[in-house]
Amino acid sequence: MMSLITVWCSLVIVQLMGLCSSTETQMSKPNILLIMADDLGIGDVGCYGNDTIRTPNIDRLSKEGVKLTQHISAAPLCSPSRAAFMTGRYPIRSGMDADSVYRILYWIGGSGGLPNNETTFAKILQKQGYTTGLIGKWHLGVNCESRNDHCHHPLTHGFDYYYGMPFSLINDCQAGKPSELGLAFRARFAYHTQLIFLAVFTLIIGKLIGLIPVGWKLICGSAFCGLLYFVSWYSSFGFVSYWNCLLMRNHEVTQQPMKVEGAAWLMQKEATSFIERNRNGPFLLMVSFLHVHTPLVTTKKFIGKSKHGLYGDNVEEMDSMIGSILDAIDKQGLRNNTLTYFTSDHGGFLEAQDGNAQLGGWNGIYKGGKGMGGWEGGIRVPGIFRWPGVLPANTVIDVPTSLMDIYPTVVHLGGGKLPQDRIIDGRDLMPLLQGKVTNSEHTFMFHYCGLYLHAVRWHQVEIGAIWKAHYVTPVFHPEGAGACYGRRLCSCYGDSVNHHNPPLLFDLASDPREDVPLSPDTEPQFKAVVSRIDRAVEEHRKTLAVVPLQFSQPNNIWKPWLQPCCGTFPFCFCDKEEGDPHATL
Repeated sequence: MMSLITVWCSLVIVQLMGLCSSTETQMSKPNILLIMADDLGIGDVGCYGNDTIRTPNIDRLSKEGVKLTQHISAAPLCSPSRAAFMTGRYPIRSGMDADSVYRILYWIGGSGGLPNNETTFAKILQKQGYTTGLIGKWHLGVNCESRNDHCHHPLTHGFDYYYGMPFSLINDCQAGKPSELGLAFRARFAYHTQLIFLAVFTLIIGKLIGLIPVGWKLICGSAFCGLLYFVSWYSSFGFVSYWNCLLMRNHEVTQQPMKVEGAAWLMQKEATSFIERNRNGPFLLMVSFLHVHTPLVTTKKFIGKSKHGLYGDNVEEMDSMIGSILDAIDKQGLRNNTLTYFTSDHGGFLEAQDGNAQLGGWNGIYKGGKGMGGWEGGIRVPGIFRWPGVLPANTVIDVPTSLMDIYPTVVHLGGGKLPQDRIIDGRDLMPLLQGKVTNSEHTFMFHYCGLYLHAVRWHQVEIGAIWKAHYVTPVFHPEGAGACYGRRLCSCYGDSVNHHNPPLLFDLASDPREDVPLSPDTEPQFKAVVSRIDRAVEEHRKTLAVVPLQFSQPNNIWKPWLQPCCGTFPFCFCDKEEGDPHATL
């Protein structure tokens, strides 16, 4: 009897050792697939509560993996959010945010971008033997001092392969759409030009009828200065589709201006091709979609298919593309050795409208949207992880996490080490995702709008409260509208915001909509909570250093000598792409 028990125990031990060995093998440098949508609202996805827009592939990831319900972007706009994602640091630490209206990079031909002294997760994994690739949107700069120095380019920041759009999809990229880039600046420059030429015309008439005793040299000089002023701004804003809307493969411009109707097909093809080429791994692939940013370029197959107009069509097309990429993973037998992650860079764009048609996302029950640094709708985004055999399936985690957490998580999985010469604000999520712990390591999270701190979140674990204090909130336009429809995007400072002292305080655990601010009368701990959050703000500010601002006006104006060009500048025209640009996705 004892011998049978001994044999049985030995078999159990061997099986357990085999399972452990199998898990360790899976954990050893997995492939990493990171998928990021652009401007997608958390309420646009089926697994987050939407029952009308069809997202079966994203929903499948959630069913087969872990869904985060309090996944927070470090910024409510794309360039700063993506900088934080890539570096694991608040964008204010790298200078990738602004104290002015320039809150993103406006030009590929500008000199601002992700600084060279920042270390991306791609650069660390590249040194660990990973083949690293980025397909799609970059929007973190290209050049510094010359047209081909590519100091901010993805290949400089750790990616072995890049294919995509170094800028962002905007209305200016699609023929027939109203201009979107720098509308206020464009209107101001046009107004100044009209004033100059009106003044010149007045001088000419006055001279001819003898009312104004002025010489022709002054009139001609004024006219010449007006012409120079017009050329100086129109040479950039008048040709946005040529300067900003282009495709690159590694260091080469392959299509300028880009044909937006075929871009989705080209990028899907590139993503699946990268997976096939690197199936022996390990690889890191980031697929950064142009969907679902305006102008919502959608192929004919998906036009009119959703119940939410063009925006819903665009979301469903993106979901289909995600399905094709996941199929490529399965086809190569990489499913169980690939960590897949899906998110959006920030919340949906509430102000994006065309008449009564909503062209931006839905942020579910959460107040606010894109551009708003404090309200949940601008920063709470989908966060889904799948890794069969390592992460549990059909699991929901309802504690605060951050897009910045991807940095230490993938660095750890890839066998790398975090930089020790700087503060990393992200935290390794693997213990939380695997159920080894029940709370993330984030006690406080700081929510910026540009360089201005608008709100702070405090997860008081011992009582289960998630306090959020708003020091600054945007002034909605029109009043009470829930967004800044009259301005297209909410501002971060000045007369466009309200300051609160004491701050507006909410407990997100009981009021996730942020509907009813707490007060000393309704919350006995009000003063103690605000005092503790104030101390956290002071401690946080002590960790900040003064760095060059990448979105400053000198860095964020168009400089012809920095403009990527596939021909002889300024004749930048080419199409080196192959295949049917209207192929069915």
